[in-house]
Amino acid sequence: MKAVVQRVLSASVTVNGAVCGAIGPGLMILLGVEEKDVPSDAALMAEKVANLRIFCDENDKMNRSLLDVAGGALVVSNFTLCADTHHGRRPSFMQAKQPDLANEYYERFKQCLAGLGVSPVASGVFGADMQVALVNDGPVTIILNTDDWKRKP
Repeated sequence: MKAVVQRVLSASVTVNGAVCGAIGPGLMILLGVEEKDVPSDAALMAEKVANLRIFCDENDKMNRSLLDVAGGALVVSNFTLCADTHHGRRPSFMQAKQPDLANEYYERFKQCLAGLGVSPVASGVFGADMQVALVNDGPVTIILNTDDWKRKP
């Protein structure tokens, strides 16, 4: 499972001209589910996102998590994070999980975030053409991949 996590002052997602999800300060999360992902990856990713210390403390050091600052999360499904660009100029998306299962993992990830105490957990519409607007804070952008944590040296 891959995620691009951006610290934001605000973020929203629009589908067919209507805002379907919005947050104030918190994290904008683009989430890609890969074919090799297993159900437990959703909880693993949610725990990492909720506890990632990328918010500033009183000394202006990134020492606080999303939970510490009571920030919201806007989660948007993004199969293009699973792109393979090794060959040619057109990305292959064969590594992306089939939509029905990817949606199940996406929903599980959102539930895990909420279960950890993140509120609100807003989202886009799985599989829809979405327009995402955000005001970056920092900017702070972190790329996460559950494969990196599961590999043992």
